[in-house]
Amino acid sequence: MQGGILIVDDNPVNLKLAVGVLEAAGFSVSSARNAEEALLVIEARLPYLVLMDIGLPGMDGLTLTRQLKGDSRYAALRIVAFTAFAMKGDDRKALDAGCDGYITKPIDTRTFAAQVVSFLPDKAGSASSMQEAST
Repeated sequence: MQGGILIVDDNPVNLKLAVGVLEAAGFSVSSARNAEEALLVIEARLPYLVLMDIGLPGMDGLTLTRQLKGDSRYAALRIVAFTAFAMKGDDRKALDAGCDGYITKPIDTRTFAAQVVSFLPDKAGSASSMQEAST
């Protein structure tokens, strides 16, 4: 099964807010609190997009991104850094690791869904088609 958005974040408050905003916008959303959980979700249900926290416990998000992009099964997976690291150069580190974009936290709940849509691959289509794909 393929589809939806995977949010990887170890902060339960950030995770709940991001999932809630995207589900309210009609997206099918999965979540993971660390790299190991994320790998299990990706293997079971290849998402259209991964929002990847950089500062994960254990394996960090950039290491996981490099691992996924180096695996032929997941090389085309869209991964967007989803992080509170907003210092000069942090976006370059994320892009160098293979991220396809960069969204900083805290999120603006009014614009977050539109930001996410801008990173979706063309085949993902609209929120409603993603919702249908998850059923």
